[in-house]
Amino acid sequence: MSLSIVLTRAQMGVDAPQVIVETHISNGLPSLSIVGLPETAVRESKDRVRSALINSGFDFPSRRVTINLAPADLPKQGGRYDLAIALGILVATEQIAASAIAGYEFLGELALTGDIRPIPGVLPAVIASQKAGKKICVPVANVDEASIAEQGEVYGFQHIAQLCDHVLGKALESPAKFTPSKTDNSARLDMADIRGQLLARRALEVSASGGLNLLFFGPPGTGKSMLAARMPSILPGLTRSEALEVASLYSIVGHTAQQQDLFDRPFRSPHHTASAVALVGGGSYPKPGEVSLAHKGVLFLDELPEFGRKALEVLREPIESARVSISRANAVIEFPAEFQLLSAMNPCPCGYLGHPKIPCTDTPQQIQNYRKKLSGPLLDRFDMHVEVPYQAANILLSSDSAGESSADILARVEQARVIQYQRQGKLNNTLKAPELAKYCPLSCELKDKLEMTMERFAMSARGVHRLIRVARTLADLGGSASIETGHITEALAYRALDRDVSLS
Repeated sequence: MSLSIVLTRAQMGVDAPQVIVETHISNGLPSLSIVGLPETAVRESKDRVRSALINSGFDFPSRRVTINLAPADLPKQGGRYDLAIALGILVATEQIAASAIAGYEFLGELALTGDIRPIPGVLPAVIASQKAGKKICVPVANVDEASIAEQGEVYGFQHIAQLCDHVLGKALESPAKFTPSKTDNSARLDMADIRGQLLARRALEVSASGGLNLLFFGPPGTGKSMLAARMPSILPGLTRSEALEVASLYSIVGHTAQQQDLFDRPFRSPHHTASAVALVGGGSYPKPGEVSLAHKGVLFLDELPEFGRKALEVLREPIESARVSISRANAVIEFPAEFQLLSAMNPCPCGYLGHPKIPCTDTPQQIQNYRKKLSGPLLDRFDMHVEVPYQAANILLSSDSAGESSADILARVEQARVIQYQRQGKLNNTLKAPELAKYCPLSCELKDKLEMTMERFAMSARGVHRLIRVARTLADLGGSASIETGHITEALAYRALDRDVSLS
């Protein structure tokens, strides 16, 4: 047989469309050509494949070899097609029977020795393969990651000769089984480490309960970053479907399941020098950015005004849509980006505006320029702005000022989330305007209060909707079926930047 067909998978964002590797061997001068929109790394696979087959004891044909990667209009990049190309040549030269690889798909880059090297983006390909009812063979270094899907059959191989022995029935391998790693909870940060800061602690609990965006501001060293770092300890774990979504995104950028606990919510904290592309994703071959790597988790931006203005402004759309669309000439790639935005900032360049002990050294113009780094539309997308004030020494050093543990807070957060899912099937932060009217009805008295608030603080419609979401979350934490005056009042207390634009 001079024609063979082998199945593999491409990578297009979080999707993994099937690629059919067609190999034809004909008479003519010895050559190997690859067609089907391959980029440089794919075109170079002919040299890797030739050496890998020869060094593994197989014959390489001294005839004209044509390889087509179909569909022809789908861009192909990387070394992930090496293994499928090599097997296509072996089948076309009848060194392996076509029936031996029926029902399989193959992924992997070949070394010149025939070893199968790991590749990024294995998990999305495995999930797609299993949905198609296929068995899949991957590099042994990717097998733990690939087996996360836990459905179908996944086989890991170190060398192409080992794989061939398996499909020919000479040395059968067992399907891989995934065992999730255990997190050492004793090393996890705990809310009990925070001294004082009752309002900020309460705000963090409300934020975790409703999936709400939160901005801390205050002088240096008051605990803003400390509080933010403990957010994961009061968030419920991921469900299995959520964990697969998150693990697929990490797979694309080359992180395996061993590098993160599968059911822990991601917590991303990029440095303030991060570019817009680093935050939302992009590149010639688009990869997910920080907002997508924080999917179903938290994106923490410390020293918020120090980020570039352009980098911050690109966050506005993902916050609202929970997705990132990256347009290129040949494709539009979408990545999910459903994250909580948690940020911290100082009140002025020197950091001490409003500090009871240290005077501020900045001029009014310097303070104004510092605040202008954050646009109104960006600030409007925070549900809560909470001051984290200076703490006296007696509070910091007193053992009596330690707060509740993360475990106690987590129990309340989980209960509040259960209430939200039972009532509306989603968290409060995702409620749209029509759903707010349905699930967050307000009495005439509360509507009048909100109207006065809008007029007094010139709040936007988005700001009012976020205020209602916070109030609804407070009601859920308190076990109240309806929003009451106290909930609106407390929600207003978490809008400090609307009340006091001077931050003083």
